[in-house]
Amino acid sequence: MKDNTVKCPNCKEVFKVDDSVYTDIVKQVRDQQFDDELNSRIQSEKKTKELALKTAELELKNKFQIELADKQREIDVLKVKSKSDLIEEVSKKDIKIQELVSKIDKAESEKKFELQNAVSELEKQKNQLVNDVKLKEAEKENLEKSLREDFRREFDFVSKDLQLKDEEIVRLKDFKQKLSTKMVGESLEQHCEIEFNKLRPTAFPTAYFEKDNDASAGTKGDYIFKEADINGNEIMSIMFEMKNENDTTATKKKNEDFFAKLDKDRRDKGCEYAVLVSLLEADNEFYNTGIVDVSYKYEKMYVIRPQFFIQIITLLRNAGMKSLEYKAELSIMKNQNVDITNFEDKIDDFKTGFARNYDLASRQFGDAIKEIDKTMTHLQKTKDALLSSVNNLRLANNKADDLTIKKLINGNPTMKSKFNNL
Repeated sequence: MKDNTVKCPNCKEVFKVDDSVYTDIVKQVRDQQFDDELNSRIQSEKKTKELALKTAELELKNKFQIELADKQREIDVLKVKSKSDLIEEVSKKDIKIQELVSKIDKAESEKKFELQNAVSELEKQKNQLVNDVKLKEAEKENLEKSLREDFRREFDFVSKDLQLKDEEIVRLKDFKQKLSTKMVGESLEQHCEIEFNKLRPTAFPTAYFEKDNDASAGTKGDYIFKEADINGNEIMSIMFEMKNENDTTATKKKNEDFFAKLDKDRRDKGCEYAVLVSLLEADNEFYNTGIVDVSYKYEKMYVIRPQFFIQIITLLRNAGMKSLEYKAELSIMKNQNVDITNFEDKIDDFKTGFARNYDLASRQFGDAIKEIDKTMTHLQKTKDALLSSVNNLRLANNKADDLTIKKLINGNPTMKSKFNNL
């Protein structure tokens, strides 16, 4: 029979247990033994692993030190070899550097030589430009001097005319008296022709002034005036139409009734200007003030009274002479490859300004004639009106004095640039 008693090892007390409790206690004891044995084995295995790890670590360390020594030897060999290769490479580089330095020195020498040549060439060009500037300045001074002299002579001529104003007033008064009686049997055409022929030998030795007899274009004017210089270059040309109020029918004509025909005749005969010498509309103050410019209706057309016949020829002739001189200057400048695109426009502007001042003077001259028609007691007032025209002629002369090449080329970028470069 199984003994179911258990004695406590500590207190020595004996306990009585049944089978189930006993089985549990035995199981616990066995489990404890298993755990102890397991822990013992684990500790053993742990120590074995630690020992193995230390052994492996030692072996790896030894192996690494051996490999490290091998690598160090290889590195030392490579260092020796690299140093030798580097020295050789540096030597090659030094040689190449010497070659490049030599080439650079040679290139520098060549550049210095080229620079000296370029500087020498620039000096030559500079000297040439300086000479060109001096030449242009001389030409400009000559042109300015010529212009001043020409207009000085013109001004002196007008001044002389003013000194003879009393005789001119008497002559004009006498002429108007002749007109009132059909110029004592003399026609307007004959009067103009006689006035011209008086001055032809001295003032117009190379001029052509004859009746227009060519009616091939359907119509013809009264007279054609043409003048050329000694080289055959045309200075200017005028188609004249003369209209006398005594030659008309009972139906009074107006000056503008003849404008279209006169313009057609001018164009058909190749004349530059058209001038209507008219006694029509005697009471129209517009036509009694002097030289009347009607170019707003027909190009280059003027209406004058007979007393301005010689003056209009002189005015247009002087403008033509100036234009011819400017054209000659223009040709010279073109040959020198100077761009003068706006040069002719400047000339035309100058001619227009001069003609405007002359027209003002002519109108004041007409005022004087009007005063003669009113009364001889206003003679002093007439003289004052004549003298006042001197101011406009002075303005024209000032414009001539103020005319320079630099002002003529103002507004022309190409020409201005060339002078700036010079």
